[in-house]
Amino acid sequence: MTEKTATQMAKTAQQMDRVLPFQVDGLDVRGRMVHLNDSVTNIITRHQYPDAVNRLLAEAIALTALLGSSLKFEGKLILQVQTKGAVNMLVVDFDAPDAVRAYVRFDEEAVAHLIEQGETRPEQLLGEGHLVMTIDQGQYMNRYQGVVVLDGKSLEEAAHSYFMQSEQLPTRVRLAATQMMTRQEGGEPKSEWIAGGLLVQYLPSSSGEIPHRDLHPGDHPDPEQQKTLHVDEVDAWRECEALVATIDDHELTDPAVSAETLLYRLFHENGPRVFDAMPIEDRCSCSHERIETMLNNFTAEELDGMIENGKIEITCEFCSSKYAFARDQVTGRDQ
Repeated sequence: MTEKTATQMAKTAQQMDRVLPFQVDGLDVRGRMVHLNDSVTNIITRHQYPDAVNRLLAEAIALTALLGSSLKFEGKLILQVQTKGAVNMLVVDFDAPDAVRAYVRFDEEAVAHLIEQGETRPEQLLGEGHLVMTIDQGQYMNRYQGVVVLDGKSLEEAAHSYFMQSEQLPTRVRLAATQMMTRQEGGEPKSEWIAGGLLVQYLPSSSGEIPHRDLHPGDHPDPEQQKTLHVDEVDAWRECEALVATIDDHELTDPAVSAETLLYRLFHENGPRVFDAMPIEDRCSCSHERIETMLNNFTAEELDGMIENGKIEITCEFCSSKYAFARDQVTGRDQ
């Protein structure tokens, strides 16, 4: 963990909380880069999880922003992880075009034990389970759902498996998150988080040039088949992979290194082009009206069982907002 002054952080504030699309014509690749600061910090501060869990959550938010920012409609991308590990539930919602929210559930004792053992990598916190990515295109459209088996995979590796089985496109993802301390002059240090990520895909002009074979087309592939996915190498994609492999975590999270700067470092010999950046913000979709509608889906008997101290209280897991209702405010549904 490093310390930066508030002035240093402010200098690069305009480079944070955004996704930057790019294209590298010389390598036939397209992609997106994300840098998140305020949005991730706000979510983490609101929940006050252990730092090891915070880092996992920050990476998951960066991944979801990379994926969700590609949506061409007003829909939602939901990343959900369910495991038998210390972190047994992780949910990130991306509400297109720019809103993200997230929360985690975990076994406090199990997480504390892993921290004591120094086993705090994302894959160690998650253990065995499934990562589910759901694209909700709205009321009148079908949902798409892709499932990836987690058997010691990192979020990066899970993302690679997801793209291979869903889009069947050679894809590489890099994720990183770090905690930083900022200090106003004469003030107390303040904890902030930065998450960064890069996604690149091989997209030649002719689909016949895409180097894949024997890829499982289903949304729920057999775990053994996932391990055998194979991509033939071509020179352009092999060069791209080699360049992406040179990225260090600190380059993805250094507030002094903009997305444009890092892309130029990586691809300057192949003509990188960037497009308009898309802002990202921490914003929850919960409201008094939405919670009331949800409660009205319960039966009168179920609602009666929710009453404590004369009222029904609901806390949003995403943003921790609290909502209170008198029993006569919600009618519920018929049995």
